[in-house]
Amino acid sequence: MGNTSNAVGSAVTPVTVEELPGLNTLGISMARIDFAPQGINPPHTHPRATEILTVMEGRILVGFVTSNPQNRLITKELQKGDVFVFPEGLIHFQKNVGNGYAVAIAALSSQNPGVITIANAIFGSNPDIAGDILAKAFQVDINLVYQIQSKF
Repeated sequence: MGNTSNAVGSAVTPVTVEELPGLNTLGISMARIDFAPQGINPPHTHPRATEILTVMEGRILVGFVTSNPQNRLITKELQKGDVFVFPEGLIHFQKNVGNGYAVAIAALSSQNPGVITIANAIFGSNPDIAGDILAKAFQVDINLVYQIQSKF
């Protein structure tokens, strides 16, 4: 089991071409996601892969957001044995909604799917995205932006 003692309560163990060179040219990869109770795999995207998630243990709320202009949220609560698909490039997330630990296996349609965790990319970029840009984009006070950036 991965170490879920972190701010989000999850651990992702990838198996991509970086970890297993034999995947080169095969167009597939996997990841194991371990969740503490109420842990999340925060909103993220895979720019080069569709993801198929299978719940191995526990109850997991999954969701993704369709593209502009609808930005429609699609969610479903999954149980052991259930499967869900996240389309390539769309922002998606998972949350353990059970009382115990949960485990899921993700299969991805690329040996190098990439991952962009939304909060990390926006608030933890190096160098920082200018506070006034984020304040305007999120329609919040610039001090709130600085407070959030300090966590990343």
